[in-house]
Amino acid sequence: MPNHRFTKDLPFSDAEYWRRLIKTRAAMAQQGLDALWVTDPSNMAWLTGYDGWSFYVHQGVLVLPDADPIWWGRNQDSNGALRTVWMDDDRAIGYADHFVQSTERHPMQDLAGRMADLGLGKARIGVELDNYYFSAKAFMTLQSELPHAALIDVTALVNWQRGIKSEEELVFMRRAAKISEKIIAGLIERVEPGVAKNAIVAEIQRDAILGADGHWGDYAAIVPLLPSGSDAAAPHLTWDGEPFKTGEATFFEISGCYRRYHVPLCRTIHLGKPSDIFVRAEAALLEGLESGLDAARAGNRACDIAVALAAPLERAGIERGARCGYPIGLSYPPDWGERTISLRADDETVLEPGMTFHFMPGLWMSDWGLEITESILITEDGPAQTFCDVPRNMFIKP
Repeated sequence: MPNHRFTKDLPFSDAEYWRRLIKTRAAMAQQGLDALWVTDPSNMAWLTGYDGWSFYVHQGVLVLPDADPIWWGRNQDSNGALRTVWMDDDRAIGYADHFVQSTERHPMQDLAGRMADLGLGKARIGVELDNYYFSAKAFMTLQSELPHAALIDVTALVNWQRGIKSEEELVFMRRAAKISEKIIAGLIERVEPGVAKNAIVAEIQRDAILGADGHWGDYAAIVPLLPSGSDAAAPHLTWDGEPFKTGEATFFEISGCYRRYHVPLCRTIHLGKPSDIFVRAEAALLEGLESGLDAARAGNRACDIAVALAAPLERAGIERGARCGYPIGLSYPPDWGERTISLRADDETVLEPGMTFHFMPGLWMSDWGLEITESILITEDGPAQTFCDVPRNMFIKP
């Protein structure tokens, strides 16, 4: 029996964690790796269950081919690991606090010593070089402390294993979808001319955290985005204390989140009568969305979705320079995407049942913007299923 000091509320079954570990070890074997050092908190959680707001310090999971993974991080955060990972308690290891944000020493010195003790001093070790959480200093220190080891860039190796969702994961995503529906319903009800943006964001966060259908809400990896008027030309602006105004459109990019699983959803609210450009853009965007959903079938490619979306927009004289979607699932700040497949014209990745995407064809023009999106599931047969049940249109309020 596992040697745990604490009763653990693990999100998934033992079989689910073993499925993930087996997939990851197979990918490691293909790369000829003796060990894998995982620092992306989403990958850490997916492999071990670790869940804590500790990704501002150095931490990670060491995956081995013939032994349970090891969680390694700041000593005080090891208490969180003891309560959240599925492994035995002796697989959670902390480093001393004098390593934290020090100019005299680095946590990778501690990690390198532990790797050497495990016989990895001359090993081929995979590292995630291009992610938000593994710094250049960390790589240089690890390389210096393990001069005879080969550090191999395997960025996104684990991310790719996460692409096809299990039934257990889909349960969580459907719960997140219900929270997204609740948030959008609240926006449609509350957004009025004169209401301050920060007041609306407060209600978004309240709806998100209270959850839906008896399931609590987690914090989303991205804060609510809601630019208005000409500012909606910029896709990633947040909020201020200014009031909503008649004559302006605001798009809302939000996501419900349940136990770190996200289902983003975007809708646009126009206060007052929209101009002809908005009416035409909405019609073209909706036609493109429908075409893209129909193309989102198992056996088709990611690029087929993008091409299907583009045709109606091009006929309407609208050109998009950005991809129109990305995989979603378990994520931590600052991004709820999985950073693998892109729904764009040059990505020929074949779609498989169980893949999940945010189909996100936002329009960001020179002085206006419009977003109507869907999070989707690739099915065994037929077009993609949408996670959320929200009218697919621009909402117009007098």
